[in-house]
Amino acid sequence: MSQTETQGPRAGRSDKFPSGEVTYLSPLPLPTGLPPVDHSHIVAELNDEYLELGAYSPNVFSWQVTLGIPTGTLLLMALVLPLLMFIGGLTIGDGWWDAVGLFGQTFLYGLKFGGAMALFGLLVLLFPRLQAYFKLRGVVPTRFNRQRREVCLVPSDSDTPVIVPWENLQAWVIKAKGATEYGVQTQYGFGFGGADPNTGMGTSLELMSGGQPLAISTWEALRAYMEYEVNSLKEIQVMQELQKPGDPPWEGVHTFYNARKRMRQRRRDGEVGRMYPFFWYAYHLMNLWTLPNILTEWEVRKVQRLNRRATPEAVLRWSKPLPESEWAQPSETLKRLSRTVRQKQQASPGRLPFEVFAEVYKEEEDGKSILA
Repeated sequence: MSQTETQGPRAGRSDKFPSGEVTYLSPLPLPTGLPPVDHSHIVAELNDEYLELGAYSPNVFSWQVTLGIPTGTLLLMALVLPLLMFIGGLTIGDGWWDAVGLFGQTFLYGLKFGGAMALFGLLVLLFPRLQAYFKLRGVVPTRFNRQRREVCLVPSDSDTPVIVPWENLQAWVIKAKGATEYGVQTQYGFGFGGADPNTGMGTSLELMSGGQPLAISTWEALRAYMEYEVNSLKEIQVMQELQKPGDPPWEGVHTFYNARKRMRQRRRDGEVGRMYPFFWYAYHLMNLWTLPNILTEWEVRKVQRLNRRATPEAVLRWSKPLPESEWAQPSETLKRLSRTVRQKQQASPGRLPFEVFAEVYKEEEDGKSILA
């Protein structure tokens, strides 16, 4: 029995289950032919020694919702409602002074109860974030160490790291159909895992993805890093619409000013009407201007600190750089099969990687049978 067979399903195999299908990408980690792109934004750090997957990715929109709903409630109760009462006093009331009196009474009422509702709403919206931070304290990010050619996963119920040899790591993509309130929808996932050869302990990690090609590209980004085909975070990231060259990879204050510059350019080019800038400014004023962007940057730094604090000492030692003379090397089998896969991909571009993997393994087995 071959090594890959003892480790479970090999690359190229597909298994069906009642609601979908799982297709395996590794072992061995063969090139997929897709671009190495972190579509799922799971890579938090990348350096010469290791690549680390993040456990949580803050974004500006969630902070805009968190701040915008309470602010909108307060404005509605303390400004819009008093203005309506003022207009009503002028039109159907006893005149100016009656309108002013109604405005003042409604303003005080709205400020009091609107403020209480806004505070309550803010606490409710902040609660999921606090839960996420609490969970992060017990989550150890997964690391891919290319100098050792190993992957370190720490189970959620243990502090003992599971060190899986890179070429033994099993990776898969899942396509499944599920019933939701909007009907039957197709969902995609990407996962990997394995067992520590020294302890026998195994674990795995699964992540949602927007589609099967996107999931495969995410895996390709990890594979390309481990094989020294990419060496920086920017090489595997898609430049976001509101990011410019040199900007940090996360959202923040820079994305606000980039968005404002784009809005003004679109107005000058005639792509949007005169009211568009008004509503753009009104929306961001209601969300407290750049505060959501500032909080997003703060949250990014907080998540990074939580990740570092959660990392066990054994993982930190494992992550230290090695002398180049001690770097692990790819196996001859992986190099040979990878060359064959690339040749087939160049000869027939556009083929699904699973088909190529299965064909290469079949030819490998047929060749061994002839020699035997």
